[in-house]
Amino acid sequence: MARTIAQQTEEQLGGADSVLARQRRDHREMTRLMDLYRRTAPGEDAERALKDVVQLVFSHAFAEESVLWPAVRRSVPDGEELTSRVEEEHQQINDLVADIERLAPGSPEREDRIARAFALIEEDIRDEEDLLLPRLQEAVDTAAQRRLGAAWEAVRRTAPTHPHPVIPRRPPGNAVAGVPLSVYDRTRDALGISPSAPPWKALAVPGALLAAVVLAAAWRRRHQTVSGSSSRSSHDRAA
Repeated sequence: MARTIAQQTEEQLGGADSVLARQRRDHREMTRLMDLYRRTAPGEDAERALKDVVQLVFSHAFAEESVLWPAVRRSVPDGEELTSRVEEEHQQINDLVADIERLAPGSPEREDRIARAFALIEEDIRDEEDLLLPRLQEAVDTAAQRRLGAAWEAVRRTAPTHPHPVIPRRPPGNAVAGVPLSVYDRTRDALGISPSAPPWKALAVPGALLAAVVLAAAWRRRHQTVSGSSSRSSHDRAA
């Protein structure tokens, strides 16, 4: 019988680089951050904890949907049913967090949605650790678990960090939509721009940087052309 990954040692999970160990580390960090939010008085510290929860949850889920769940569907006999259940939970969390990000901090409506989102995240963690991941553990060997871990981590580090209703839950659609949205999200996170701010605010800085790069490249090409022409003229006169 499949055994929950919550009670296994790191060695039993295939080592620190295994996708199973990586998943559990993320789950524990999510739990820590949610508990931190619950016990922190309203204010900047609580909002920072909530922001950290959101960024981790969405990058984690995107990597699951891009790398891990396709592997489950390939390897586990009832993988389609198992992943569909988790994908539905992800969509519900997506919708709740989208509401949270547009509501004012401290409002009863927002706090209600935060509580519901946290409860769904905890349910999702249990479903993955008790049902889905143990089945994957039975189906693939340790080497495959480590390869999946490396691919999962690479995607997680470049994934969107906020809810987006336009992202499909499965490849290749999620990968196509995820690339520009990841740039948008991570720029917004780095600049401290509120999720409810107009999109142009997050896009303005990378747009300006891109324009600067294009102008610099054009100047360099022109400078090289002028320098080349001058060199050729000097050579012709010397000849």
